[in-house]
Amino acid sequence: MGTAITPQLVDIVDTVTAVRSYSSGMTRTLRTCQVERWGLRMECPTPEDPFSDSEVTWLLPHLNLRLTQSKPRSRHAKGGPSVLTAVRVLRDGRTWRTTDLLLGLAAPGGTTARIVRSEEFAAAVAGRVLRVGDADLALCTVHQTLEELSRFRHDLSSWLAYKHVFEVWPPF
Repeated sequence: MGTAITPQLVDIVDTVTAVRSYSSGMTRTLRTCQVERWGLRMECPTPEDPFSDSEVTWLLPHLNLRLTQSKPRSRHAKGGPSVLTAVRVLRDGRTWRTTDLLLGLAAPGGTTARIVRSEEFAAAVAGRVLRVGDADLALCTVHQTLEELSRFRHDLSSWLAYKHVFEVWPPF
C-alpha cells in the first residue's frame, strides 16, 4: 500500500485577534500569540487530544522552521519529542502564513534527532503537490538543521542560542 498524498497544509495566524486558521477551515483561538524579534511564539489548546493539553509553536522564519512541542495534560506525563518542520513563512503585517513543506526532524532531547515524514514528503514530490523549489528548500533546511544540531549534541536550547534565540526550549 502506498503513502497517501496530502495536500499542502497552510496555516494563517492573525496576531491581532490571536486566531490560527487551518487549511481544513478550522480555526482556533490561541492562548499565546506574541511576535518576537526571532519570529512568532504561539500556544494553541488541543481539546481533541486526550494526552496533550496544548501545542507550543515557535515560527522561525529566518531559519524556514516551525518548532513544536506538545504540553501533556498530566504534569506527571513525559512529553513527546520536539519537532522541527521545514516551512515557508510569509509575513504581511499582522498575518503570518505558514506553508508546511512536509519534512522535519524529531528531536527527543538527549538523543539523536531523526528525520520524520520522509514518506509523506516523497509522495508529495512525486505527486507534484510540492513544487521543486519548496522540495529543495525542505531538504536543504532539514539536512542543514540536522548537521548543526549534531554539532550541539542534539541540544535544542544550545542550538537555538547559536541561532540567536535565547529563550528556553521547551518553554514549560
